[in-house]
Amino acid sequence: MTRNKVPTLLSGAVGLALVQRFAPRQAARRSFLVGGGLAWVAILSLAAIVPAQDRSPASLPAATAPSNPPANVAPGVIARDAGGHTMIRAVRAPGPMRIDGRLQEEFYATVPPLSGFIQNEPKAGAPGSEKTEVWIFFDATTFYVSARCWESQPDHLVVNEMRHDHANITQNDLFAFGLDTFYDRRNGVFFEVSAIGARIDGQVTNERIANLDWNPVYAANVARFEGGWTVEVAIPFKSLRYRPGDTQIWGFQAKRINRRKNEVSYITPMPASMAGRGHLQSSLMATLVGIEAPSGGRTLDLKPYAISTLAGSGTVGAPVPRDLSASAGIDAKYGVTRSLTADLTYKTDFAQVEADEQQVNLTRFSLSFPEKRDFFLENQGVFGFGGAAASNASSTSDLPLLFYSRRVGLNEGRQIPIQGGGRLSGRAGRYSLGLLNIESERDEESATPATNFTVARVQRDILRKSSIGAIVTHRSNAQRRAGRNQAYGVDASLAFYNNLVINAYAARTDTEGLPGDDASYRGQLDYAGDRYGVQLERLSVGGHFNPEVGFVRRTDIRKNFAQFRFSPRPPPNLLIRKYFLMGSMAHIENRAGRLEMRDVESEAAIEFHSADRLYVGYGNIYEFVPQPFPIATTITLPVGGYSFASGKVGLTLGNKRRLSGTVSLEHGTFYSGDKTSITWTKGKVSVTPRLSVEPRLSIDRVTLAEGTFTNRLLGSRATFSMSPLSFVSALVQYNTATRSASANVRLRWEYRPGSELFLVWNEQRDTVPQSLPTLLNRAFIVKVTRLVRF
Repeated sequence: MTRNKVPTLLSGAVGLALVQRFAPRQAARRSFLVGGGLAWVAILSLAAIVPAQDRSPASLPAATAPSNPPANVAPGVIARDAGGHTMIRAVRAPGPMRIDGRLQEEFYATVPPLSGFIQNEPKAGAPGSEKTEVWIFFDATTFYVSARCWESQPDHLVVNEMRHDHANITQNDLFAFGLDTFYDRRNGVFFEVSAIGARIDGQVTNERIANLDWNPVYAANVARFEGGWTVEVAIPFKSLRYRPGDTQIWGFQAKRINRRKNEVSYITPMPASMAGRGHLQSSLMATLVGIEAPSGGRTLDLKPYAISTLAGSGTVGAPVPRDLSASAGIDAKYGVTRSLTADLTYKTDFAQVEADEQQVNLTRFSLSFPEKRDFFLENQGVFGFGGAAASNASSTSDLPLLFYSRRVGLNEGRQIPIQGGGRLSGRAGRYSLGLLNIESERDEESATPATNFTVARVQRDILRKSSIGAIVTHRSNAQRRAGRNQAYGVDASLAFYNNLVINAYAARTDTEGLPGDDASYRGQLDYAGDRYGVQLERLSVGGHFNPEVGFVRRTDIRKNFAQFRFSPRPPPNLLIRKYFLMGSMAHIENRAGRLEMRDVESEAAIEFHSADRLYVGYGNIYEFVPQPFPIATTITLPVGGYSFASGKVGLTLGNKRRLSGTVSLEHGTFYSGDKTSITWTKGKVSVTPRLSVEPRLSIDRVTLAEGTFTNRLLGSRATFSMSPLSFVSALVQYNTATRSASANVRLRWEYRPGSELFLVWNEQRDTVPQSLPTLLNRAFIVKVTRLVRF
């Protein structure tokens, strides 16, 4: 047996051991073991025929290197062949680079640019209608990407968003590029800069999970010229992770969005189904050669912080904050290798994090909220399991998460002090590794004991874009039962072509005092083509499946789900870009075979070239309520089966408009009565490119045999951006379901790269009194961080 096949067989052996150790007991264990064992044997058989990776730094992985790449020698910077392969050559900067966005250095006229962008939208395969030129330079410390974006109508650029990492930036005119710095053809990082300098930066895991909360240190500036706009980006090599060796081979992709025309184009041909996600697809990137990166020593970043809080609370009158406190802590980031990073934290504090956006819940099940704390966000894709992202769970998904980072340092919305901890994450050859250990302090007020949280995750790349892996989590003090809690699982993600993915997992939990039905498994097929889409899923969650470092919305279920989509493109015209016809059915029963829910949904939609979208839908639901359900404060639904149906109509206005968002109206029967809902989500009023208001509205009028109630959730976020690196925002919310009103006002200023100042004002009031709402708590927080890089 060759040495390079040992890791593959070891990972397979670990998977089989986990399946056998943690399969359901007695008869169910046999089918669980046989099915899981056959899956692993099939995966390992496929993995065995894939050529092993040469470990020498200068070589490419045999399974991912482009076949017969086109030659690319100086002075040329780009070469394409008939097979669609593209080779790009980076050039050593011939002189000092001034990152002002103006492209005034003489070498911009002497070094030839990359050009010849190819449309992805609206006419896939056609040349870009506006010229785009790109230069790639490097020097001893920094990697540079510059672009000149020609525009025939420069006065009609769409630029209405300045906030860092905000999704609305993608609805502006922008230039973006992606880097596959390990050249593994599946993971990468990306940078996007709009025509007014707004930035998005993030990581991509397995071409599917994007993490916008990776915030590296780099510089970017834009400028205007008579024929369009220009951009320069400078990324220190210290901010990137790549394979050992001075001579590097990376993947590279560049994207241009002309929002006036709703045109998306790339440096390489991109399937229409990729839409605006092409620069995240490492397997479709061009090959970038010629980079001479510093091997350097191990990098060390220290980020100490100091915080002061003035807080108060009460229920009578309007008390003035009177409790003054101060604390300090430190975060550290250490490059163990060029591809593995250790993060350490002591006296962790998250006071600067924005408050959660409240949600209306008319179901019997818990809702999840997205993670917003920086420490848990970087490399979060490494911890994803079974086809789900690790930290940003869908609030209504039935798919369990074995690791949900909001379990750490939070208990029913209350912050629990974190003493400290560490994380090791990154790549080691064909393996992705993630190890996290956090210690929280005892919280007397909520009677939460000091708790240790541990997560270990490993994935092994196989085939072209597939992987197999395992995860183990541990919590020293469980919430559901006294004592420890552990979860174990094995998973596989098999990706074929560009649009077909098969996800599967098998998992078990072990909670002291909670024996029995503690297993879960899933198999899912997802085909996301441009014209057709299919999702098929089988999900099983035991009644005592309890991953307490994770999240489970529903237990004791067997779910079968199917969804089909037909989305043809009409002949070229000036109005309609695409039609959508979609239908789905979910059939859920409990483990004893009783029908719990049957949900049939259908939707028809038209997407316009303006990015507006009009849709209508119909849903028919049967639900069995196994125990009395308190749907409102004074209303409880009795046990029984309920059938209800509703229709909806909605209109989405594209973000390039001054007024945008999705407005919908839904009406129909609901349990023992009926419901009418009016919502406005993702709303935005662009006052100026620097000032925006984001209103949010949800009104549910419910009339039941047991009583009538109305839930109102009103909210708005106002943001003023002084620059791409500084802003002040105010989030105000009013919720009749929780009878509360709250305000969260934040100022963030990155006064130097990686160093920040935060000013935060929080206030919450009880709306039950008929007079002025009663103050529950109020706090004013000042926090300063300083990045020191070695």
